[in-house]
Amino acid sequence: MKKQKITAITGPSSSGKTSLAIKLAKELNGEIISVDSRQIYKELDIGTAKPSKEERQDIKHHLIDVIDITQEYTAAQFCDEAKNAVEEILKKGKMPILAGGTGLYYRILLQDFDLPRVAPDKELREELEKKQSSELYDMLLKLDYESAQKIHFNNKVKIIRALEVCIKLNMPMSKAQKKKNSEYDTLWIGLNSENRDFLYNIINKRVDVMFNNGLIKEAENLFLKYGCNNILMNTIGYQELYPYFNGEINIEEAASKIKQNTRRYAKRQISWFNANKNINWFDIEKLSTEDILRVVINMFEEKL
Repeated sequence: MKKQKITAITGPSSSGKTSLAIKLAKELNGEIISVDSRQIYKELDIGTAKPSKEERQDIKHHLIDVIDITQEYTAAQFCDEAKNAVEEILKKGKMPILAGGTGLYYRILLQDFDLPRVAPDKELREELEKKQSSELYDMLLKLDYESAQKIHFNNKVKIIRALEVCIKLNMPMSKAQKKKNSEYDTLWIGLNSENRDFLYNIINKRVDVMFNNGLIKEAENLFLKYGCNNILMNTIGYQELYPYFNGEINIEEAASKIKQNTRRYAKRQISWFNANKNINWFDIEKLSTEDILRVVINMFEEKL
């Protein structure tokens, strides 16, 4: 059976994925599926650089603002909902365009990776939450050394999820993961810059824009409403502002920390996506969005 053609736009934070996706959707009669583990949450707007409501009026976006930040959302849920969105778009005779920077989401949806289906266990998570990140990481090293190597030792949310899978399945999560064949014929597009300083400068400027657009007020309202919510405390752009609201650091230090953490995240994204040899990379320092758009349209037409 011939595989359906879709497009995926990947790359590090601030590389222009949203802009290219919107322009491409207009050219190819497409709809966009967000591949972002934070844009799925309602109310996380400025800090996650969501497309504006005006942009979403012009082109339909899927998997943005679908869940409250008090609710659990797994990568397996994303895979199921993204597949449904792809099928819905294809039935309309339109082009599914996936855009975002969450590597794991891409891997389970479009590549060779299938996650074990383990429902969240509230009681187990509450018990694990009482422990420090370092203690949890040591537990994961003992239960699943391979998975532990892929998770940052301070990422408490991911560590707890990995522990949950290990404990519930009574085996390492890495052993429970299966290989699969992709269901789609994907045109992979990657945006990056060989000049790392160029990318980092864009990141720094985008953080400044977020502050100008009201990030402090947005974060303050969310912390007042939800307290030290897990999602807030594990999302770049919000977690760094909590010490500021507590009077522990000044606003300049908070902004600097957001920029630093975003740059580090971009570096991890680049490493993740470089493992995918099917990605066609474009240098955003050397090519404008319009230049990239023209090349991508030609590439897509050649695949038809």
